[in-house]
Amino acid sequence: MAGKTLSFADRRHNWDVKLSPFGFISPYFLIFGVFGLFPLLYTAFVSLQQRNLLDAEGATFIGFGNYEQLLFHDPYFWNAMGNTVSLWLLTTIPQILFALGIAHLLNRRLRGRTLFRMGMILPNITSVAAVTIIFAQLFGRDFGLVNWVLSWFGAGQIDWQAGTASSHTAIAAMVVWRWTGYHALIFLASMQAIPSALYEAATLDGARGWQQFWRITVPLLRPQIIFSTVIATTGNMRLLAEPLLFNPGTAAATGGSDRQFQTAALYLYEQGFTKYDFGYSSAIALVLAVATMLVAGVSYLVTRRIQTD
Repeated sequence: MAGKTLSFADRRHNWDVKLSPFGFISPYFLIFGVFGLFPLLYTAFVSLQQRNLLDAEGATFIGFGNYEQLLFHDPYFWNAMGNTVSLWLLTTIPQILFALGIAHLLNRRLRGRTLFRMGMILPNITSVAAVTIIFAQLFGRDFGLVNWVLSWFGAGQIDWQAGTASSHTAIAAMVVWRWTGYHALIFLASMQAIPSALYEAATLDGARGWQQFWRITVPLLRPQIIFSTVIATTGNMRLLAEPLLFNPGTAAATGGSDRQFQTAALYLYEQGFTKYDFGYSSAIALVLAVATMLVAGVSYLVTRRIQTD
């Protein structure tokens, strides 16, 4: 009836219907605000200061001075960004290709395939410190297993830590070994959802195994390939533990004696936790975050274009 006054119970019911959905999603926004948004805003605030990590009270506001120094007068930062992009290319592309091949093999009828599938995730759950230390020994100059194998083919003792190309290859091998299985399981789960009728029809048309793989499987895995590419890109753009532990000692934070494998995240670590320049390291963090979003966006567009073509 028009004009009827609602009772308190009716009003409370209306409030519950309108407000309860916001209550259900509020925990996420509270957690994001405390652990995501606030640190981001605080980092942006600190990046506008000249501030020592051990002397917060002596901070001085300098505006965009840190950004000007970083982008226009710091060759070490651009060297670190170049190393980061190089490692991104050396790790992301092999990860996706190897993961697709491994997933395709595990999708076949094999003996003990459940055991193999479980083994794919083991490198990912292994401690990154343990992985890096072991790989550093494998790529050792004097007694490394890799150099020993290469000596069979007449190669000399390679100092993997000394050169830019060699150190990037060794670090990329660590990352690819650790994350390929993770992406392979994602692809494998998606492959099992592809209708078998598509492969049966392709077989009747005379398509062979690899033809079916490239013309049926890969196009249908487009969303998963894009997802894995973006995940791999964001992870590789903030690569820290592998280059830090690859050459432990006095030159650990600099990524080698000539900064030949210092990544942007490692340069941030050097500025913030060895030189205690909290303001400058905060500026590096924000610039790296923007660069990561840009590179991830480019990866998404390139992958989507390749899959479309």
